[in-house]
Amino acid sequence: MESRRPEEEKEKRYLPASGPDPKRRGRLVKELFAEVSPTYDRLNHLLSFRRDIAWRRKTVEMMRFPSKRALLDVATGTGDLAIEAARRHPEIRVEGADFVEAMLELGRRKVEEAGLAARVRLGFGDATALPHGDGSFDVAAIAFGMRNIPDRLAALREMARVVVPGGQVMVLEFTFAPWRGFRGLYRFYLTRILPALARLVVRDASAYHYLVNTILAYPKPEAFDALMAEAGLSEIEHIGLTFGAVYLHIGIRQLQAR
Repeated sequence: MESRRPEEEKEKRYLPASGPDPKRRGRLVKELFAEVSPTYDRLNHLLSFRRDIAWRRKTVEMMRFPSKRALLDVATGTGDLAIEAARRHPEIRVEGADFVEAMLELGRRKVEEAGLAARVRLGFGDATALPHGDGSFDVAAIAFGMRNIPDRLAALREMARVVVPGGQVMVLEFTFAPWRGFRGLYRFYLTRILPALARLVVRDASAYHYLVNTILAYPKPEAFDALMAEAGLSEIEHIGLTFGAVYLHIGIRQLQAR
């Protein structure tokens, strides 16, 4: 039997965007992001042409904090959304949750460097079983993490649970639903240009093949809106950004639980 090189095995294990074993997929995602954490921020900026900064800023601008003056940043990674929100809304406290400790370590360092340690706390947390009480936050948001969660409905239900009635649940995510005229160019970028750019920065670009596959497999905006409604959210809207390469979904926790 022909043997595969170790790097080929690594490339293969990261290719599926979904699979029949959510627990195994979760372990692989955790391992993958621990491996790419040293170059994660730099690659995000490079591969999005720094548009990721504007997308987070748009998300933060639409947040409202009438009650708890608090934000939960789910799958916070290295804390970019948490830091941007704390800067934009000086009256709030921010908690970030992630299950990749290597990412959290980098995020905590960035929080310290930004002088925000008094208001921003990053800690371990699984998006499908958040370690926070009911109604603890005005807003629960996730930026570019929902694609990597096998049970998205469970994550949305948890995000709805931890916000106050009338609070916002916000999901900023890549999806393959580009506006007319941009579709072919966007597919070419995702499948050809993005992996090539990733290889200029990291030796093992398997994580970015995985990223491309998760974008292509992600639900279309209307389908994701329906999932948010199933999670008990209402007044749901989605906003296309940068020709529909990214969508911001916003839902409101219903005043009466289902």
